[in-house]
Amino acid sequence: MVIERVRPGRATDVYRRFRDRGRMAPAGVRYVASWVGMDFELCFQVMEAESAEQLARWTANWTDLVDFEIVPVRTSAEAAELIAREL
Repeated sequence: MVIERVRPGRATDVYRRFRDRGRMAPAGVRYVASWVGMDFELCFQVMEAESAEQLARWTANWTDLVDFEIVPVRTSAEAAELIAREL
């Protein structure tokens, strides 16, 4: 899960860059879905990548406009299967 915090007053710049250049994700980084806060200041994205380094290459393209928090997650089904071994 990628939590993006758009820098103050920069939402238009984010959308302009996305329109002009796309997501700018390197090979191996795949967009799954996203949700944007009503004020355009937060974006929650689900991205898939084999490594944190791949995600870092992607976020480097946006750090002038956005601050990122990367939270590794798994699906609820995966979590249930893993925790079931402990029950």
